[in-house]
Amino acid sequence: MSYFMVDVESDGPIPGDYSMISVGCVLVEQPLKRTFTAKLKPISEHYKAEALAVSGMTREETLLGEDPKEVMTRLAAWIGQNADGRPIFVSDNNGYDWMFTCWYFQHFLGTNPFGFSSVNLGSLYKGMVKSMAKSFKHLRTTAHTHDPLDDAIGNAEAFLRMIHELGLQVE
Repeated sequence: MSYFMVDVESDGPIPGDYSMISVGCVLVEQPLKRTFTAKLKPISEHYKAEALAVSGMTREETLLGEDPKEVMTRLAAWIGQNADGRPIFVSDNNGYDWMFTCWYFQHFLGTNPFGFSSVNLGSLYKGMVKSMAKSFKHLRTTAHTHDPLDDAIGNAEAFLRMIHELGLQVE
């Protein structure tokens, strides 16, 4: 199995009505050098200014993104080239990141290289420390900037610390 940390930025709360505007992905291994990132052109005329403000992008900037089908095709190929065994999707907020990623893969490619399941990093950490009040975010080294690649790398750093320092078994 290969773990891929994924982060998404969007221009609204749900895929289809709104758009994934950027995606970042890193293979969870030391060093964190195998990465993928892209900015996607919106698929809808709908957007929320407050959602764009999170990523620091304007609507005009999002319109310069790449064709979503081409991005998802490249991402699927990159995952296939970098996976050793089954690829596992991991994210900080998989309710959000998975929703957009899965929808985009299914909508544009008719398949999802991750299958139909994902891992929520925050929930995993809460289980490890046996507290719903605890957060893994102090385990990040890379700043959380809302650039999806920065955020995926920071979350991968935390995941690796959970493995190497806290004893998480991943096999």
